[in-house]
Amino acid sequence: MTHPSDPASPAGPTIPADSPPIAVLIVDDHPVVRAGLRALLSTSGRLAVVGEAENGERALELLRSLSVDVVLMDLQMGEGMDGVTATRRIRAAGGPPVLILTTYDTDRDIVRAVEAGAAGYLLKDAPPADLIDAVVTASRGETALAPRVAGRLMTRLQSPHAQLTDRELAVVEAVARGLSNRAAAKELFISEATVKTHLVHVFEKLGVDSRTAAVAAARDAGLIR
Repeated sequence: MTHPSDPASPAGPTIPADSPPIAVLIVDDHPVVRAGLRALLSTSGRLAVVGEAENGERALELLRSLSVDVVLMDLQMGEGMDGVTATRRIRAAGGPPVLILTTYDTDRDIVRAVEAGAAGYLLKDAPPADLIDAVVTASRGETALAPRVAGRLMTRLQSPHAQLTDRELAVVEAVARGLSNRAAAKELFISEATVKTHLVHVFEKLGVDSRTAAVAAARDAGLIR
């Protein structure tokens, strides 16, 4: 497992001078972000942006008509298919490597992306050179992880946190947003009694005795944003 800042490769990954540019598809719901990424990648001399998509559905559509070496994928998009779902579908169809580029670094987001088949996971505050190197690394079928992300994965493997189910996480996230049990039940289409049951299980797993403590513990463990 490697990442762009690996000290063993100070100059970053290289490609033969006579090789064609690596074709990249950018997937992000913000036009300004897409424009910035296009400008950055296109001036590298090693990469060529061949398409842009505002969500996962559009990315899948473009992949049917474009020749793409690496998909640069946002994780959370406002409307349409999210990055994890799109990554899973792209990889299941035998598509190109997918490199996640996001602002989120919670354990849950990282693990979901890796389980979906992502070739790498970078944060949007990464230095431009690291992003370019990560795209080159992903195009080779290798793993590219931001140092902070790699560190979180190692910590999780060495000291695994209590695992909450998707429904339990959804309840904790609702509580973190200040929703009452009744409001959370309405949003999640479950009964208020079920919300209370989930919270009891969450308290037991996290070793806490209140809603506030549960939210704090879940955040500290990287389980919720």
